[in-house]
Amino acid sequence: MKTILLTGATGFLGSHLLEALLKEGCAVVILKRSTSNTWRIQHMLAQVKTYDVDCQPLADAFKDQRIDAVIHTACQYGRNGELIHQMVESNLMFGLKLLDAATFFNTATFFNTDTLLQKHLITYTLSKKQFVEWLRQQSEKIQVVNLRLEHMYGPKDDTTKFVPWVLSQLKQNVPEIKLTKGEQERDFVYIDDVVSAYLLVLKKTAQMGRFIEFDVGTGGLTSVRHMVEMLKTTYEHQHGTTHTQLNFGAVPYRDGEMMQVQVDNASLVQLGWQANTTLTDGLVKTIGTPQ
Repeated sequence: MKTILLTGATGFLGSHLLEALLKEGCAVVILKRSTSNTWRIQHMLAQVKTYDVDCQPLADAFKDQRIDAVIHTACQYGRNGELIHQMVESNLMFGLKLLDAATFFNTATFFNTDTLLQKHLITYTLSKKQFVEWLRQQSEKIQVVNLRLEHMYGPKDDTTKFVPWVLSQLKQNVPEIKLTKGEQERDFVYIDDVVSAYLLVLKKTAQMGRFIEFDVGTGGLTSVRHMVEMLKTTYEHQHGTTHTQLNFGAVPYRDGEMMQVQVDNASLVQLGWQANTTLTDGLVKTIGTPQ
């Protein structure tokens, strides 16, 4: 039985990963803050060992048990007005402290959660990509698996993110939702498929090199406009007609907006992974579950 140290367990991705790891029979140690909202994982807390990193040394989690792998999902998106130094502390410095501890205590593998967005787009992406550069440099000391996620979605996500935000607006039946033209193309990948990618690479680390990256996406692109229109149509099919109007073009594109992402999931597919959830099915599951 592997012992996994999981960060970000109280978040969207981390909570789904925690449930899956426990079902796989892993022993899971989680890092959180004493102030973290645990509503997503409350029913699983009795099954895990918890360390509050704002109250006790990070190294304690490694001293108290042998950690086979770290799965690092914790991050700061910067959607609540965080300052640059706060973003860097969360996305770079905390990651480096975790990496130092994992290396010192001879942890075998460090799984990092990265983004397919470009490095200099926003503070979030810059801080994330800077951490990956450090991971690459340190991979002689610890095996690194970097998973570059495309636009994941699903139940229990944070309403500050795009898909659940649009859904929350539809639920409130607001008069209009102001959007960009929606010409951006994204690879929308359902949370269960993202989790299955983590579980697969966790099982296959012995056949990997010291530093390896995987793009996690379905391999198919959908325009933001089409996805939002599908979301509204699916919502109305399940909950009745809404009077909310989708006002495409009311919001300008942000500077440096990526109009199309480049997703190459070939290496992940070759490893044995596939996305099993269509966008239609994923939206039905997302809407049908309380947010």
